[in-house]
Amino acid sequence: MKPVRLDGRSLTRGGLVAVAHGAHVELAAEQLPAVARAADFLAEQVRREEPIYGVSTGFGSNADRLLGARRVREALPGEEPTGESLHAELQRNLIVTHAVCVGEPFPADVVRAMLCIRINTLMRGHSGVRVETLQALVAMLNAGIVPVVPQLGSVGASGDLAPLSHLAIVLLGGGEAFYQGERISGADALERAGLAPVTLSYKEGLALNNGTAQMLACGVLALSRLEDLLDTADLAAAMTIDAFAGRLGAFAGKVHELRPHPGQVEVAAHLRKLLEGSTLSDIPYHLVPTFKPWTAQSWDTPEAQALRFDIGWNWVPLDQRHGREKFYTRFRPFKGGKKHQPQDSYSLRCIPQVHGAVRDAVAQAARVLDIELNALTDNPIIFPDADAEHVEQQVISAGHFHGMPLALAMSYVKAAIPVLASISERRLNKLVDPATNDGLPAFLIGNEDATESGFMIVQYTAAAIVNDLTSRAMPASVYSIPTSANAEDHVSMGANEARHVLAMADDLGKVLGLELYTAAQALDLRTDMINAARELARQGDVEALAAKIQGAPRNAEDHAAFLAEVDALRAELAEAEAFHPGDAVAAAHAAIRARIPFLERDRALDRDVAAAVQLVVDGDVLAAARGN
Repeated sequence: MKPVRLDGRSLTRGGLVAVAHGAHVELAAEQLPAVARAADFLAEQVRREEPIYGVSTGFGSNADRLLGARRVREALPGEEPTGESLHAELQRNLIVTHAVCVGEPFPADVVRAMLCIRINTLMRGHSGVRVETLQALVAMLNAGIVPVVPQLGSVGASGDLAPLSHLAIVLLGGGEAFYQGERISGADALERAGLAPVTLSYKEGLALNNGTAQMLACGVLALSRLEDLLDTADLAAAMTIDAFAGRLGAFAGKVHELRPHPGQVEVAAHLRKLLEGSTLSDIPYHLVPTFKPWTAQSWDTPEAQALRFDIGWNWVPLDQRHGREKFYTRFRPFKGGKKHQPQDSYSLRCIPQVHGAVRDAVAQAARVLDIELNALTDNPIIFPDADAEHVEQQVISAGHFHGMPLALAMSYVKAAIPVLASISERRLNKLVDPATNDGLPAFLIGNEDATESGFMIVQYTAAAIVNDLTSRAMPASVYSIPTSANAEDHVSMGANEARHVLAMADDLGKVLGLELYTAAQALDLRTDMINAARELARQGDVEALAAKIQGAPRNAEDHAAFLAEVDALRAELAEAEAFHPGDAVAAAHAAIRARIPFLERDRALDRDVAAAVQLVVDGDVLAAARGN
């Protein structure tokens, strides 16, 4: 894997994801003089005894306290000289006292991404770190040392102070790290990798732990997952549309030209592509039979007896057509699984509007994250070559560490994730509910003996996940809790926001996996039922087809009209090609069936559900639909 080159200006989300998953990094040689210039400038200002925040002063509410020439506490009885300068002690203490996060450690991909982000922003040359310190960070990252960074502890204001301190403390030979599969001390990890601990110089502690690397790493990795999940959601929806023999007019390009939100237009086009080639969608409603439970008398031929269902229609009597004659001239008077109505329910018809709005939320977040990836996010900011009368004009305290741009972007995505999960669950529920599934069996199982539950509880699981996602969607960014003795009197909570989004993305994938699993079952049933009707019609026996239709009249005149209409239905079915889903939907369905067989009878579903979720996680079902 080619190393990702870091120059502080050109890191992409794709590059960061590559590093998160194991790619090495290298420093852009042409940028190193700017890095060194800022470090040399700071050293010169310290020699001149200039007051600089975080270099020759304390931090936060201690910013008004200047460092002295010697330690006051050395006058205490029994106190031994340390041999360490106050400037070095200040930076070391900043790291060791701020590494106080709790909870489960972040996975390696998040931590590696954090390290990469931190290195990249320090390469801008406005932070004051030495080149050798950056090289030590690169060596640690490329050696595969993954600092243990517990997940809870950042308020996202002076950046991600606590979690970034857990990164930096390993560089100093402290803390803990994962190395070659073991959780060991930071000192041992450095030693095993052949690296030496670093002693921090002026402002280096502050530069290492002041920034938005945790929230940015979580946000970028979350969006990397969400981008595929957005396409997976469209795919699940398309499979469900085919399983419903749904209507495609709501996705027409000319329709969406009139309300051209970018995500909405994109989703409509994507659905049209996924459903291309389908002969199920937009099928005339009267060709779609309804499910009837199988009985020994359902079919006459041995081949048909092997079917796991029966089919049927209801005939509309002649005396119920008054005032509707024109309608029944155009449409045949048979009611099967599909109601004749010009529109589907919102969870089908409004897919572009809902999925598209979620895409727009993710696109907005991507815009913010792309800027942040190459932004300077520590404090103070050093302009060593500025024309200035006083040092305060060259070392400027600002608020680039404040995470609110990321926090609000993540809040937007955080609110959008349950929306996408919710509409997916609603489609799943429609598939299993006999009141809404357009003639499919209840819970998508034959249940001839009333002993089977089929997909009933699959919907429960989806509902539970959606509720959990919804309850976690409260934006953390709206609730600031001041810190550092009110010196940091407004914080972003962006670290919590991005961490939530990363976890919620995984749970969204579970809901989509459950919809795909359910839609595949429904698609098999729908396709087989319609094609069974077609095969029956191709036998040419009007009476055999008429036997599947309830409501036949008893008087001879009406019965003759009935048989004529049945024969017209038979001819239309017989002339049709075999019914099938869209090409991309069919490919995705095949990928599912390669791992999960059709549910003929109730069985333990835990392995099926796990496999469906894994198909989404691995991207196999999406790759199949894309033709990969």
